[in-house]
Amino acid sequence: MGCCKFASNSSLKNLRSFFSKKDFFSDVEKNQIVAAIREAERQTSGEIRLYVESRCRFVDPLDRAAEIFEVLKMKQTSAHNAVLIYLAVKDRQVAVFGDQGIHEKVGEAFWAQEVKHMLSEFQAAHYSEALTKVVKDIGEALRSHFPYDRQSDINELPDDIVFGR
Repeated sequence: MGCCKFASNSSLKNLRSFFSKKDFFSDVEKNQIVAAIREAERQTSGEIRLYVESRCRFVDPLDRAAEIFEVLKMKQTSAHNAVLIYLAVKDRQVAVFGDQGIHEKVGEAFWAQEVKHMLSEFQAAHYSEALTKVVKDIGEALRSHFPYDRQSDINELPDDIVFGR
C-alpha cells in the first residue's frame, strides 16, 4: 500500500510549459537525470523513477502520482522502497510518492523538503539540476535505510525517464 507523500501545485510560473513533455529536457539533461538515478540505485536496494507528462488528470498531483506508481508496478519491489517523482509540465504540478517501506523510514518532512527544493530550483529554471539533486537526496535516504547487498540486490525497475501523455 502506498502512503501519502508531499505534492504541490503551487506557482511554477517559470516552468517550461510551452515545451512538450518529451522536449522538456535536452538529451544531455535526460542523460544526467538517468545517470543520477543509476548512481543512486547502485548504493541501495531501493528504486527511483521519474514520470513526466503534460497534464495532470487529477486536481491533486499526489493522486495522479499514486495512480502512476501502480501502473508502473512500483508497488512490487520486494522491500516496498520505490519512489516516484512526478511532474506535470503544462499544469505545473509536482509530487513525490514513496512506497510504505521508505515512507515509514523518512516521513512527511523529508518529502516536503524535497518538493520544496524542487520548487525553488524550478522557479530559477534549473529543472534538470533540481531533479538530479532530488534523485541524489532520495538515493541517499534509500542507501541509509536500504543499503545495497551484492548477494541479493537486483535492479527491479527500469531507470529511464517515463514520458506519459
